Amino acid sequence: MNRFALPIVVFVLLLIALGVGLTRDPTRLPSPFIDKAAPVVELRGLKNQDAVLNNDTFAGRQVLINFWATWCVGCREEHGFLMRLADSGVIPIYGINWRDSRPEALQWLAQLGDPYVMSGFDGENRTGIDWGVYGAPETFLIGADGVVQYKHLGALTEQAWQTEFVPRLEGAAR
Repeated sequence: MNRFALPIVVFVLLLIALGVGLTRDPTRLPSPFIDKAAPVVELRGLKNQDAVLNNDTFAGRQVLINFWATWCVGCREEHGFLMRLADSGVIPIYGINWRDSRPEALQWLAQLGDPYVMSGFDGENRTGIDWGVYGAPETFLIGADGVVQYKHLGALTEQAWQTEFVPRLEGAAR
C-alpha cells in the first residue's frame, strides 16, 4: 500500500498545478519592466533605413510600442483596431517589426495601411529580447517619463483598450 502512496500524491499535486495553470489568463504574464524605464531601443527605420527609432524618438509623451510581424495571426487580427486608434489621434503608436522580412513588412503596410508614426526593424530579435517579448503581438504603454506603464500580450482589441489602457491614460492625465 505504501509503495502506491507516493505516486498518487505526486499525481494529485501535478493535477492541482495543471488546474491552476489552466485558469490563468495568458495575456496577463507579468513583465519585469512595469514601473521601470523602458528598455533601450536603437533600430533602423523600417521604411527609411536612414532614420532611427530610439527612446528619444518618443520621449516626453505617452505612447504605445507595438511589436508586430507579418507572419503573426494576432497582428493581422489587431491591425484594423490599430488603424482606427491611430486615426483617432488618442495616442501615438510606434511599431517594431519583429523577427520578420523587411520586404514582406513593407508590403503588409502598403496593403493594410500603416498605423505607426514610425516602425523600427528588429529582424534579428535583439530589441525583442531586451524588451522581454514572448511573441507577437505585444503592446507596451510608455509614459511621458519613459516608464513602462503596462504590457499587453496578444491582439489589442477594443475591449482590451477600454479596460486596460483607457483607465491608465485617464490616470496619467490627472
